[in-house]
Amino acid sequence: MVARREKVRAENRAAVAYIVGRLLTGKHASSVYDYARSVYVNFSGSVRTGHVQVFSYETSNYVSGSGSSSSLNLFDYAHGNHLHLKLAGNQFKGFDYGTGTHFQGNVAGRGVQLFDYGEGQYFNYAI
Repeated sequence: MVARREKVRAENRAAVAYIVGRLLTGKHASSVYDYARSVYVNFSGSVRTGHVQVFSYETSNYVSGSGSSSSLNLFDYAHGNHLHLKLAGNQFKGFDYGTGTHFQGNVAGRGVQLFDYGEGQYFNYAI
């Protein structure tokens, strides 16, 4: 169970990094680089203010949802989890209801740094 939960956390962190990276930089990208796992995670779909619908090729999973420019309610279809995301300037924070984990971070240039409270550490990504 622990290994699966860690895998879900890693997958959800990558999806969050991709979504916030796209939203907060305004850049179009088809992947995010996960430095912790040394892999590119590929995505397709739409990411725009107030609306997200992305497909992860890593997990064959959709993450989608809606909200406003400062708050999104997302759903991870593969794991049946809700994700809440708040955005302010170049910073974000949220909660993964499936893993019971809070997270927060910031975007600078093409870099996304995410702190996972469940893991107690930072994770870095490039969009």
